[in-house]
Amino acid sequence: MNTSDTTLAKNKDLVRAFIDALFTKGDLGAVDEYLAEDFVDHDPPFNGPGDREGFRTAGALFREACPDWHSEPDLMIAEDDLVVEHFTAAGTQRGELLGVPAPAGGRPLTLHGTNIFRVRDDHIVERWNRPDELGILRQLGIAP
Repeated sequence: MNTSDTTLAKNKDLVRAFIDALFTKGDLGAVDEYLAEDFVDHDPPFNGPGDREGFRTAGALFREACPDWHSEPDLMIAEDDLVVEHFTAAGTQRGELLGVPAPAGGRPLTLHGTNIFRVRDDHIVERWNRPDELGILRQLGIAP
């Protein structure tokens, strides 16, 4: 394996570890560990701030609403300093999410999407995201 291949694998491992820590394990400290101080989220969740705190808020929101929330990478591709992740995230809604209370017994939710992360100096410095927002709104009963 050459140096370029090693760097690409290392970048994919970094992204995988961040997603696992924040969204599967619910470790809000992962934001400080994996995201650079000058991190920019070009597509912040729920129109929140496009910085580390916006990401931390999104992680907390999903964990509070769905304590078993987890995210699995379906596909990861790395090139240069970019890592592309296509994911499936899922959990059982047990608390309010986007103003919608959980039904008795909970509600299964699934979210698919694609992230593009830029990595610099062993930290994630940028992210672009395209989640299936309409799909999650339909599952919550907000959209037809």
